[in-house]
Amino acid sequence: MVEPQGRTLATAYDLLMFDLDGVVYVDGHAVDHAAESIAGARQSGTHIAFVTNNASRTPEQVADHLVELGIEATTSDVVTSSQAAARLLHDRRGDGARISVLGAVGLEHALREAGLEPVPVGDVRAVAIVSGYAPEVRWKVIMRAATLIRNGLPWTATNTDLTLPTGDGLAPGHGLLVRLISEFAGVEPEVAGKPARPLLDETRRRVGGDHPLMVGDRLDTDIEGARRAEIDSLLVMTGVSSLADLAGAPPELRPTYVAHDLRALTRPPLRADQAGAGWEADGWAATLEDSGLVVTGAGGADAWWTVVAAAAWSHLDRTGHPADLDGLSPPDD
Repeated sequence: MVEPQGRTLATAYDLLMFDLDGVVYVDGHAVDHAAESIAGARQSGTHIAFVTNNASRTPEQVADHLVELGIEATTSDVVTSSQAAARLLHDRRGDGARISVLGAVGLEHALREAGLEPVPVGDVRAVAIVSGYAPEVRWKVIMRAATLIRNGLPWTATNTDLTLPTGDGLAPGHGLLVRLISEFAGVEPEVAGKPARPLLDETRRRVGGDHPLMVGDRLDTDIEGARRAEIDSLLVMTGVSSLADLAGAPPELRPTYVAHDLRALTRPPLRADQAGAGWEADGWAATLEDSGLVVTGAGGADAWWTVVAAAAWSHLDRTGHPADLDGLSPPDD
């Protein structure tokens, strides 16, 4: 953990790696306070990277979308799971290798960028197959890919996200297709995206930075991925993770910091301190009464989330059971 010594959370690190869906935007619309918070971090001189498990779009398309939302971004700021998968395949197969693509244009673009040749599923010259999110892929192509994988064609998956956030709520992600093919073929793919480490390693390679902070909304991808990559993390509560998810997180899914939204980057980092049988943070106190979590005091939403997480995790570690969260609701911030 980086000791900020009076700095803001953003300036305590030299690289901020932002997940996109649920952190920067949801269903194509900017999350409240995202644009100004990222702009402030960039102005401080911290390296900025936008890191996504979504393999369907090219970095150019992602950067263009961010600019439309009022967020400064260039192609070189964006790193995708397609690019991480392409590096894995290049390292294993070499220049010019033909790779069957079960995915969208973003995946094909990344393979070409890495010096590989994308070919259709079923091309007999393919030495491996790679899959990524692509809702337009036809079922007969999926069936053929699954059969080839079952018959021994090496398989790389860009990610295993079971869900993705939309304006209508959670929708099925690429991970469901990975699970289907894996169960049919009896094969587990090599995975490039979070929580696997390759995507975060690829981001550091492309963007630079010795002390990165991963900023995400998902415990099972962003936060677990940061832990696997041995870097600090910030969980923002603007995406898919709920209060119950946070309170019930096992150690490998716990972020270094937790906050209401990205405005936490402009403030000093918050940590909860143990006080007797409870926990305190910036005006809030949390204690357990008959396994029920009770929060008293007043203050900002970031501190509320911080003290709730600390008390809930302490109870979970001590008893093996999640705390009762009935009646808890974060303050407006």
